[in-house]
Amino acid sequence: MKLLDALAAAALSFGFVAASAIPTRPLRRANVDPVLTRDFADPSIFEDEDGTWYAFGTTGNGKQIQVATGEDIYEEWNLLDDIDALSNPAPWTTGHNTWAPDVHLMPNGKYVMYFAGEVAENPRFHCIGTAVSDTATGPYVPADEPFACNLTIGGAIDPSGFEDEDGTRYVLYKVDGNSIGHGGSCGNTIEPIAPTPIMLQEVEDDGLTPIGDPVQIFDRDDDDGPLVEAPSLLRTGAGLYILFFSSGCYLEPSYNVNYATSTNLTGPYQRASRPMIKTGEYSLQAPGGATAVNLGDKVAVAYHANCQQGRCLHISPTIVDGRKVEIET
Repeated sequence: MKLLDALAAAALSFGFVAASAIPTRPLRRANVDPVLTRDFADPSIFEDEDGTWYAFGTTGNGKQIQVATGEDIYEEWNLLDDIDALSNPAPWTTGHNTWAPDVHLMPNGKYVMYFAGEVAENPRFHCIGTAVSDTATGPYVPADEPFACNLTIGGAIDPSGFEDEDGTRYVLYKVDGNSIGHGGSCGNTIEPIAPTPIMLQEVEDDGLTPIGDPVQIFDRDDDDGPLVEAPSLLRTGAGLYILFFSSGCYLEPSYNVNYATSTNLTGPYQRASRPMIKTGEYSLQAPGGATAVNLGDKVAVAYHANCQQGRCLHISPTIVDGRKVEIET
């Protein structure tokens, strides 16, 4: 029984509730309704210096990179219909099917976008690209060459920036091994199964220039089905690293928002005993593609879930209790 239900039951039993017993702070139920009822897959979010929240989404609604804004992170958001943040595509891409953008403000005042671009020489694959702008909404100017692009292992998708406590910057991404899989769910449940590791690449303060080689910090196991993808990493005030990811197949009910935790940046990461959100919970279908941000003493998670319009944007507050993360109800 939820707390509100318990309070109501107590009120009926005693015939009254003393005014002093009524909480002065409203209780928040899980945000199960979309904050944007448009097709807006693989969302990332960040709060700009003026307090405005921005969200960036995969190709849709006639844009290569969609942008939405919100004044309150958990309330209704607005799609900026007149803005395509990446209207001029990178020369190594087809200019179509641009996935999973992630934007961060750098110390030099530039906004850096990471994205997965469809490779012009072989559209079967995507690779990680970067782009820079003077404003949050763009236009973003892409680099001439990809940031990470090894087609022999499947290319790369789902980039996500991360700044550690000491200011060191990194980019996470997924090696898209299932793109060279041998069939089945999302192309990768027939033996031999291709790995889909999550990589961590250190970068300079500009957010663009790699330092050394990427390090693998995570990979799929049998419980994940064909893949792990959509990494998003944060560090809590208590020093816990939480790696959010999706497993299953985005085309199927198996897709979810999952997570693993570690006390060290590079792992090992301890998997949660169950996904944080999965199909059927909160009436959601195929939730996934999450991005997490610290918000006070809470962690806010933006993700998509299937809807009539396609994949709609949801944002939910969570509670972190030890190594357990769950939607706040």
